[in-house]
Amino acid sequence: LAELVAKLDIGPVSIGVVTGDDLMPRMGELDEPWINLDTREAPEGVQFLTANAYLGGEPITAALAAGADVVITGRVTDAALVVGPAAWWHGWSYADAAAGDRTQLDRFAGAVVAGHAIECGAQVTGGNYSFFSALPGMEHVGFPIAEVADDGSSVITKHSGTGGAVTVGTVTAQLLYEIGGAAYANPDVTARFDSITLTQEGADRVRISGVAGETPPERLKVAANYLGGFRNSMTLVVTGLDAEAKADLALRTTTGLSLLQALEPGMSAATRASRSTLAVRELDVDWSPATVEDPASTADAQSLLRLTVRDMEPKAVGKPFTTAVVESALASYPGMFPTAPPGEGAPYGVYWPTTVERSATRIVVTVDGAPVEVRPHLLAEFPVVWEPPVQADPASGRLSGGFPGVSSRQPTARGGGEAQTDRGETVRVPLGRIAGARSGDKGGAANVGVWIPAGVPERDAAYSWLVELLTPDHVRELLPEAALLGIDVHPLPNLHAVNIVIHGLLGRGVAENARSDPQAKGLCEHLRARLVDVPAHVVPEPGTDLS
Repeated sequence: LAELVAKLDIGPVSIGVVTGDDLMPRMGELDEPWINLDTREAPEGVQFLTANAYLGGEPITAALAAGADVVITGRVTDAALVVGPAAWWHGWSYADAAAGDRTQLDRFAGAVVAGHAIECGAQVTGGNYSFFSALPGMEHVGFPIAEVADDGSSVITKHSGTGGAVTVGTVTAQLLYEIGGAAYANPDVTARFDSITLTQEGADRVRISGVAGETPPERLKVAANYLGGFRNSMTLVVTGLDAEAKADLALRTTTGLSLLQALEPGMSAATRASRSTLAVRELDVDWSPATVEDPASTADAQSLLRLTVRDMEPKAVGKPFTTAVVESALASYPGMFPTAPPGEGAPYGVYWPTTVERSATRIVVTVDGAPVEVRPHLLAEFPVVWEPPVQADPASGRLSGGFPGVSSRQPTARGGGEAQTDRGETVRVPLGRIAGARSGDKGGAANVGVWIPAGVPERDAAYSWLVELLTPDHVRELLPEAALLGIDVHPLPNLHAVNIVIHGLLGRGVAENARSDPQAKGLCEHLRARLVDVPAHVVPEPGTDLS
């Protein structure tokens, strides 16, 4: 970078560098169990290729305080890119926050929320937004800006003259992206997402305030990865009538399994492979049948059968696999063809989320090559915890500390059903007629945040209905692919939102799983397309602005 600055002749630029996140050189000497946060497994036989601790904003603050104009970091949390500059500008104290000073904790928590809001760029200004059609200039969506005040509150805005918008809705959508429960842990603070207040202050200006902070976690999150092996996929097109029978024949010919056997609920990829005729370690089968009853076009008549294999040997997922498919092309079901020519297998990585003691990281900060001191801070002996204020349930008027979260790792015997409260006349409409949603990946889990927009009539009543609707069992009914998976539901009444976490939906992460949507980006829109019975008095009229 220094060479580029000199080449461009743009004047003196001090460059700060933050390292110490890379744990690989010291993995052998660190006495850590490296337990997988998703699966609770120990890494027996696993040889990590990368292991990076998530650092916070403090080393960035230190570099800026030492005169850096630009700071280059290794692995830091997304929010650290806002926390670091904000703490430097306002002179916040990391030491006081670690010791449990509530004022400092709240300031840092506010900056974390601002950082989370803008971390994915245009996703907070109208990109990837349920109600995109109501926003202007979506061909050129503007990038966001976070204006962070000394008290930790912030205003999210965007560059003038750009498309999209910054509304309470667009900010809500992004706040729900890739989160778990209400406590959002970062290295510098734990921000309580159930304390956030959003206010529209003007065109493209939304204020974030009231954010409460708690003591940060004792351990830092680590993103580790190892080589999972090699993988390959082939997708066969099945056209027209008798689609299941055609797919069944294709599978029996290429794998020795029937369609029913290949799609047995709960079967692991390893078990499926062991029962097949393919000499591979794992086999995934994905069947996507066409749904148009009287297809007017060839595309409408097409179903897709996708086979994915994995093995430690690259040859096993190459020709031995693809040949089994290609050789049956002229001797199988009518109209058989693949979506692409057969190819060789490719290596894939497996994500392993874990944690490490704070003291195990050796953070190094330099500015123009000169070292900058960063002192570690002892966390408070008694963690600071924020309690949600007592409030009235909008539906019943009952006083409570908020809607309780629900965790269900197995389906219950009782059916999920619709919301149970008697709310009078109902109409059956897509959930998206009354709610926005955003989804994403958290390692092997997927999250779906659902919220009731401000434009919905009787919004509080609609939100109470939403909380009753989205129980773990009913989520399993609405999203059958999650039928056998653990589901957590986290209400966020301050945002009129519910966050759903589906454990194991994405296998071992984006690089390993064979889903057509490996990061669950479209899961939210699938949920919004499902028909549900909604109290008639809370359904917006057609054309209502919900953006």
